[in-house]
Amino acid sequence: MLLILLPVRALAHASDQAFVLLLPTGIYTFAGVLSVGLTVVLVALLPDRKLVAFSRGKLVPWPRVAGLRMIVSLLATVVLFYLFFEGFTGSRDPLANLMSLGFWVIFWIGFVILQGLFGNLWRWINPWSGVYHLLRRFVPPRWHLPTCLGYGPAVFLLLGFAAFLLVDPAPADPARLAGVGLGYWLFTLTGMLLFGPVWQRRGELFGVFLGYFARLSPLKWSGTGLRIGWPGWQIVAARPTALSLALVPLLMLATGSFDGLNETFWWLGKIGVNPLMYPGRSAVMLPTAIGLVVAVLVLLVAFSLALYIGQKLASDTASFDHSFALFAPTILPIAFGYHIAHYLPGFLVDVQYVGLMLSQRMGGDAFYVTTSFFYDASTARVIWLTQAGAVVLGHVLAIILSHIVALRHFQTARGAVLSQIPLGVFMVFYTFFGLWLLASPRGG
Repeated sequence: MLLILLPVRALAHASDQAFVLLLPTGIYTFAGVLSVGLTVVLVALLPDRKLVAFSRGKLVPWPRVAGLRMIVSLLATVVLFYLFFEGFTGSRDPLANLMSLGFWVIFWIGFVILQGLFGNLWRWINPWSGVYHLLRRFVPPRWHLPTCLGYGPAVFLLLGFAAFLLVDPAPADPARLAGVGLGYWLFTLTGMLLFGPVWQRRGELFGVFLGYFARLSPLKWSGTGLRIGWPGWQIVAARPTALSLALVPLLMLATGSFDGLNETFWWLGKIGVNPLMYPGRSAVMLPTAIGLVVAVLVLLVAFSLALYIGQKLASDTASFDHSFALFAPTILPIAFGYHIAHYLPGFLVDVQYVGLMLSQRMGGDAFYVTTSFFYDASTARVIWLTQAGAVVLGHVLAIILSHIVALRHFQTARGAVLSQIPLGVFMVFYTFFGLWLLASPRGG
């Protein structure tokens, strides 16, 4: 009893669905927010030619193998149907079934990150191109996808996927996941047979979602070769997108942010749930669904308001729709940074279960899945700094890309700087919000 009265230094943290560092994080938050704020000032002072050079890619010749994409796509389809079989017939434990591990760990976490780092890999492994290539001669497209729909089907499906991820009571259940996945595969293939390849470009949610993330990569694969530039150069080099397509980055960011928010003690307290006696996802489906919708609307309104005020400050005569489609893609680095930060701790654990299952399938020795790196101060610091760094770097890159787009749009440094003041404030506050999410205790 006397010993507990002696003041000593303590290192402590806890981990559940996501890594939570219960140490004083004010210095990290202050440094991160300050970095983003200084980036706003620095970008405004840099010479225009330095920033414009940021948006150019260099062409490197690359050999092209005819028909290879179709073969890889067919192989990916075979792998996908094997996962469906595992989901329907294997263990109902998500950590002991390749369906759940393959989709949520390898694809949703690992592959999405690879897509953002190494370019559009999805166009190679999507499980529809190869099958459609075989069937299109026998089943020609019958209908024309109305232009007025734009990318609306993909946007609608993205919202549905977000609801499945966050609201559904058991999205990791192997049989449930396999059923949803098989239904979506058949739905997409039907859309391609009815409308042609345009459905894959405008109506397939993963193609649109991952195609956006591929724009962050320094690498762009094309028929003429490989273009290499700075991260994000493809975003500022592209033409303004359709308004419906411009909604996708904001939906991605809102979904990722709410995915972290709905696990915090703050949110659980707001919906009347004791975080230490979590009743299960089925008991909070309605407030989670409402929260997801509100999160999307709040982000859309906040971004639109910052963009509108910037237009007025810079005396921009362009339509708001044009400006929205122009600047919305520059939010992508923030969504990508949040994706890395939010899922990194879970990935470090769950990828071991993938390795364990593959080892057992190939006759290897079993091993214990460890979480010891969460309980050591040195590795805990590395994980936290990686998460915080992903959030801050995402905001920094978004500020740079947004300013380059503004320079091209306004043609003058003064107009670009004035238009970016409200967006810069938006970025600074969102950085604080993201770092607060990382350090917030979680339940559920």
